Amino acid sequence: MKKTIYILFAVFLLSRFDATAQSAGDTLQKKIQLVEKSLVGIIQTEGQPLWTIEERMKHYRLNGVSVAVIHNYKMEWAKGYGWADAAKKIPVTEKTLFQAASISKSLNGVGVLKLVQDGKLDPDKDINQYLTTWKFPYDTVAKNKIITTKNLLSHTAGLTVHGFGGYSHKDTIPTIVQILNGAKPANSDPVRSMFAPGLRSEYSGGGITISQLILTDITHQPYDKFMYEQVLKPMGMTSSTYTQPPVNIKPELLATAYRDNGNEIEGKYNIYPEQAAAGLWTNPTDLSKYIIETQLAYQGKSSKVLNQATTKLRLTPYLDKAAALGVFIDDLEGTKYFQHGGANEGFRCQYFGSLEGGNGVVVMVNSDDGSIMNEIINSVAKVYNFKGLYRSKVYKEVAVDSAVLQSYVGKYEMRPGFNLSITREGNKLYGQATGQGKLDLFAEAQNKFFLKIAPIEIEFIKDDKGKVVTCRVYQGGVNDAKRIE
Repeated sequence: MKKTIYILFAVFLLSRFDATAQSAGDTLQKKIQLVEKSLVGIIQTEGQPLWTIEERMKHYRLNGVSVAVIHNYKMEWAKGYGWADAAKKIPVTEKTLFQAASISKSLNGVGVLKLVQDGKLDPDKDINQYLTTWKFPYDTVAKNKIITTKNLLSHTAGLTVHGFGGYSHKDTIPTIVQILNGAKPANSDPVRSMFAPGLRSEYSGGGITISQLILTDITHQPYDKFMYEQVLKPMGMTSSTYTQPPVNIKPELLATAYRDNGNEIEGKYNIYPEQAAAGLWTNPTDLSKYIIETQLAYQGKSSKVLNQATTKLRLTPYLDKAAALGVFIDDLEGTKYFQHGGANEGFRCQYFGSLEGGNGVVVMVNSDDGSIMNEIINSVAKVYNFKGLYRSKVYKEVAVDSAVLQSYVGKYEMRPGFNLSITREGNKLYGQATGQGKLDLFAEAQNKFFLKIAPIEIEFIKDDKGKVVTCRVYQGGVNDAKRIE
């Protein structure tokens, strides 16, 4: 009798467990579906309907998108959409690898700081103390100031070369020394001083490439081997690689790169010997492991690669409020996030991880157009209530008489040689900066307009005689352009 009761009790518990698991699964699916149909841009107009991922992929002519969401220090879900290779009809899955582009710099920061943690590198000393196969050629621009590893990782070394274009499969691939010297077959300029180190943050993939050479000169190991064994593998990022081009990976797992018109890049993707700056192949699932490990290490709850002290060093802005050592720190409505974006030929990506609370999101696309990423991040932030990550301003459009619009038509000088031309077609106003395309302007007031594709506003200012004399542009500050025609 007792045995029968025990069996019935066990069955009852199992049925309750199954019901709870099914309920949790249903809840997660509803969240995913809500994210998939709640996309909104950083700019929206009053009454504008929400978009679906499918609609926006079609709008931007995107082939593939991959997303992962981190909640309470766990990757809650990851999912792929569209095609990794459209011609071969290979779908994007959570295993599909994308080029992480400049997100590579974040993991590079972990690797370089592992050397600091192990006592092999002092990040405050002259980089030339550690460079053996090449020395940085200081000149008078540096004003007798040394460049440190902290300068390199925080983009405060005052160095040239913002980014890299990569190489086709037909090209001869240059060595790192050739790249740093701008010597053939390198297709980029030499990495040299632009201004004295330690003055301000000025993004330099060239500086990150120097840190790559420091790592290999110290360890006497190939960069990709050290990074896999000491950084990627310990964090569980076993699908990822810095090897350029990738080896021992099934071709169907590598996303093909596409232009913003949907055309495939020749050779399917470019090769980046500048591995630290742009060479990581990964996916949102693996990047989530990096984000979660960073969050836990910051809390002192894990140390798979870096301990708490070194992690806090990595996440501390060096000179300004944003540029830390391989990451940028954003304070969004009082919630701090570490983040980085990326842009290689045919790839765009972005991640955010909160310093507290264990939340985050990763989006990767195989296109030159990454506009959908902010829309997806907005949707995730709204559904999961990730404070500060939902960034969308709602405008109410107003009607402006054509005669008033005509009074704004003219040429405005932003700076010598760089003008803003305002034109009108019917009841529509357009703006076009020197060397750029024509953009629609939408009225939010009789004399103030906004763009729907970027957080930019334009206001027309009159003098005391009622004549329009200035075009005031709000974009990361206030810039006045004087009317010259």
